[in-house]
Amino acid sequence: MGLDNENPTLFEKSEERTVSEKDLDDNEAEEFDSREIFDLIRGITDPEHPLSLEELRVVDQSLIEVEDSINTVKVLFTPTIPHCSMATLIGLSIKVRLLWCLPPRFKISVTITPGTHASEHAINKQLDDKERVAAALENTHLSTVLNKCIATA
Repeated sequence: MGLDNENPTLFEKSEERTVSEKDLDDNEAEEFDSREIFDLIRGITDPEHPLSLEELRVVDQSLIEVEDSINTVKVLFTPTIPHCSMATLIGLSIKVRLLWCLPPRFKISVTITPGTHASEHAINKQLDDKERVAAALENTHLSTVLNKCIATA
């Protein structure tokens, strides 16, 4: 079986975030923003290629919304091709990384950018189903694959 996308387009990585004195002050409470969320997910590895989701432009800071005051994080991701068989796994990787890294007060929504995948509605429904996400994490094989994707983030 071959790869879904044997020759993906590569994009340049964003510059690293500049750390300010305020960022280093543990006594200063600061809100989460789209760049912080992007930094958490940009290094997730694609399941098919040894490339990051950022390098493939599957994730982009402009497609992340954070409303810290109402505890919501919304991430849109864009599969590299419209019939990507790994889209559910990619979305699950993003969701799990955020569930592990963010405070539990956040409602996390991870969905496919509208119009970029043939099965976007079915995949979005799976990613929004807490029971299905929990069951996926209990699956030993799937959990191993997810850990490999997330390990480099």
